[in-house]
Amino acid sequence: MPSTRLHPALGALALAAALPAVATDRIDHQTESAVPHIRNLYGFGVGVMPATSGSDQLRTRVLPIVQASYGDRFYINALRAGVWLLDSDDKRLRFGLSADARFGWKAEDGRRTKGMDDRDFGIDLGPTLRWQTDYGTLNAQWGFDVTSVSNGQNAQLQFVRALVRGQGLRVSGLVGVTWNNRKMNNYYFGVAPAEATPDRPAYTASSGTQLQAGINGAWSTSPGGSVLFGLTLTRLGGTQADSPIVETRIQPLAYAGYGWSF
Repeated sequence: MPSTRLHPALGALALAAALPAVATDRIDHQTESAVPHIRNLYGFGVGVMPATSGSDQLRTRVLPIVQASYGDRFYINALRAGVWLLDSDDKRLRFGLSADARFGWKAEDGRRTKGMDDRDFGIDLGPTLRWQTDYGTLNAQWGFDVTSVSNGQNAQLQFVRALVRGQGLRVSGLVGVTWNNRKMNNYYFGVAPAEATPDRPAYTASSGTQLQAGINGAWSTSPGGSVLFGLTLTRLGGTQADSPIVETRIQPLAYAGYGWSF
């Protein structure tokens, strides 16, 4: 592992935009995030995801596409935004803070959740670590619900590896595991006593893990435009799958969109 050069956090934040690129940078831009990063892109896409937690019904959302970095410190990629605070000499090892969007759902959209309270949109914020190796990129993150929706926590470990490296087409694969604490799982998969019915008993979810695997790609169709696409499958953990609102343990997330460089 390369030796680290620590910068004071406040200094990094103040000088982020002015810091020059290091000549020995060895960043693999294709695997620096789950979605291959070609260049700064802005556009729109369509995402397909479960209607509610554990549902076998799907819903569609129109989502903005943003892939951007500023001063090699601040970045936005898909549903994640963050800042790098500490680097190794070659920037293959980086530590920072990141925020991730977490979708909620409307209870009326699911067969087993009608009559329950809606689950609200939230944001998880916490420390993140990225370690790029010759075999792929390892990402680790600890997230805290800063919107007080669930007041929960989660930890994620993810490995991203390039599968196709082309001038026009880039495809990466990912595998990961996510641990959710009791509050996080219970908010999205639990059934409160007031929400219980004869066909939907009260249920309290405990902490547990879920597994993910997927592919993400970017296809440059013109000097200024690219198609982004991906599919991720999540296998719910036991405490999630045992919830009376869950219909299927495998949960898909698919998206496709188009972005332009400016």
